[in-house]
Amino acid sequence: MDRDDRVAFVGGINIIDDFDTPRQKPPRYDYAVRIEGPLVGEVREEAVRLWNRIALARLERRWRVAHPHHAPPLPPRGSQKAALVVRDNLHHRRDIEDAYLETIGTAKEEIIIASAYFFPGTRFRRALISAAAHGVRVVLLLQGRVEYALLHYASLALYGTLLEAGVEIYEYHRSFLHAKVAVVDGHWATVGSSNIDPFSLLLAREANVVAEDRRFAAELRASLRAAIEHGARVVVKTRWFKQPLWRRVSIWLGYALARLTVGMFGFGGRF
Repeated sequence: MDRDDRVAFVGGINIIDDFDTPRQKPPRYDYAVRIEGPLVGEVREEAVRLWNRIALARLERRWRVAHPHHAPPLPPRGSQKAALVVRDNLHHRRDIEDAYLETIGTAKEEIIIASAYFFPGTRFRRALISAAAHGVRVVLLLQGRVEYALLHYASLALYGTLLEAGVEIYEYHRSFLHAKVAVVDGHWATVGSSNIDPFSLLLAREANVVAEDRRFAAELRASLRAAIEHGARVVVKTRWFKQPLWRRVSIWLGYALARLTVGMFGFGGRF
């Protein structure tokens, strides 16, 4: 947010100097959207709520300073239809996941998802597989470099089932992937902070902007296609199932440990 409540940003980009971080050459590949108009007020309200909850949890007095803002909504700045979708542990526990699942369930032509950390639960995997079975082109752009070993190898354990279902998988190698975006059927798009993994979908505080706009979706799709073409490698189905034993063992060990960790938080039935 800017100090005049006229502009907001939502996305996955952290406040970090990638050029001063080990192994970050080039910088992380990520997305964020700049927002103007009525949606800015909603972003501000969510930011205030988060600030207050954190301050209150730390028993800090400054939570009283961040008060709700009741200024009139800003006038529209374009023709796009957009909404802010948040995930918290109170009233919006599954909103982001449900937004994905609803759109995936109605897809007719194409689903493109880019996710830095990809470890979807049963419902999400079934939705992607069902879409592919109904002739929808499903494309995943995932992390190609090993950043967090446990989650990386756990994610790989899901590749076989998805590839068998006809899902296309590309791994981004040019730098670390940090994107959390998707485009469906050329008109629905989302940009935000939520990955497709248990931490983002079931535990962390996250925010995504969902837009119904063909121009915006087309720009995001073109960017993702360029990233796939120039920075990613396709996971070939026939090669995947011919991996050496040591690699298959490491993948399934990672998967077992990740499932155990998820189960400790009480999400084992859904992941």
